[in-house]
Amino acid sequence: MEPVKDPRNRSVIRKGALVDIVTKGDQRNGRRVRGTVREILTGTGYHPHGIKVRLTDGQVGRVKGIVDTGEEREG
Repeated sequence: MEPVKDPRNRSVIRKGALVDIVTKGDQRNGRRVRGTVREILTGTGYHPHGIKVRLTDGQVGRVKGIVDTGEEREG
């Protein structure tokens, strides 16, 4: 069984990964949106609230969960 990947670490997030994010407007209620990472926006290696990404549909938010790393599709 694979260890749980911490979405606060930039090193575990890849372009093409399927992730759950919380957008700025949903920070209070915690509603998550699922999508594919198009771009990683956080420049530092770690952020306590999650790494900020842009999804392929244009939405921006902080990663709260990694569903699929996208590694199988990259090759």
